[in-house]
Amino acid sequence: MKSKDLIKIGKSVLAIEASAVRDLADRLDPGFARAVDLLARTESRVIVTGIGKSGLVARKIASTLSSCGTPSMFLHPVEAGHGDLGMITPKDIMIAISYSGNTREIVDLLEFVKRIGIKLIGITGNASSMLGEYSDEVLEARVEREAEPHGLVPTASSTAALAMGDALAIALMQHKRFDEKDFALCHPKGQLGKRLMKIENLMHHGKEIPLVIRNTPMKDLLIEMSEKHLGMACVVDDSRRLLGVITDGDLRRKLQTHGKALLEKTAEECMTPEPLSISKECLATEALNTMESRHVTSLVVTDRENQVEGIIHLHDLWRTEMF
Repeated sequence: MKSKDLIKIGKSVLAIEASAVRDLADRLDPGFARAVDLLARTESRVIVTGIGKSGLVARKIASTLSSCGTPSMFLHPVEAGHGDLGMITPKDIMIAISYSGNTREIVDLLEFVKRIGIKLIGITGNASSMLGEYSDEVLEARVEREAEPHGLVPTASSTAALAMGDALAIALMQHKRFDEKDFALCHPKGQLGKRLMKIENLMHHGKEIPLVIRNTPMKDLLIEMSEKHLGMACVVDDSRRLLGVITDGDLRRKLQTHGKALLEKTAEECMTPEPLSISKECLATEALNTMESRHVTSLVVTDRENQVEGIIHLHDLWRTEMF
């Protein structure tokens, strides 16, 4: 086949599958919200099952749910009949995927599911099928046609089921108020883990912090800054509450104004009051955004009482290679 013909086929497949997903959005009804609420109220895990292409989709949905804060697992319907039914407990909830809704292996599994009384959400192209009848909530993922010309290969239908699973996972995540900080706990590795790293894991703390009290002579502050190598110093009161900061840039400007007399002044006289600060619970990406928008190279890390807990420097963020 010619290149232009292959491109035409590819565009046709993508158009058919895109149309299938758009149609799903138009057909969503209150049953979707009820399904999300069922998932949110489950006391244990979400068991996701399917066979063939639907089984592969089920694995992906289980993985997405887990990464979004809802413990989930995939159960193969055939293996279930050979001992894996022991994985299911009465406190679980199940999502079963079958386009026809009458797949024998799925139907056999559903009879056990209903016997122990757990809730069932069905994703199917046929709401009148056995899966539809067994389900507490049915999410219809019917498609007008498959992208494969003979209608034999699950393409648009598997894409629709996958999209419905993603819609469930994201709606559930927001319903449970699962945010970036929660997400970071589930994704500590790789590039995503770097982006979601908390400031407390990167900041300088303890004796690494250049710290002086308000009446410290500037000559002593210079020594403190030189020893700590962070290009700035925190000025605090007797309770370690942050009063201000002095940076290398501040020193240069003050030196031009006061000359040698600068050394006779106190830290409080030379500091920039009410400096930018950030909580150690914030993500490293938030610190980076603040530094870039405010054109600074470091931030003081403070607690709720405005006591100094650490310093995060731009170089600390560079070392993570997150940007």
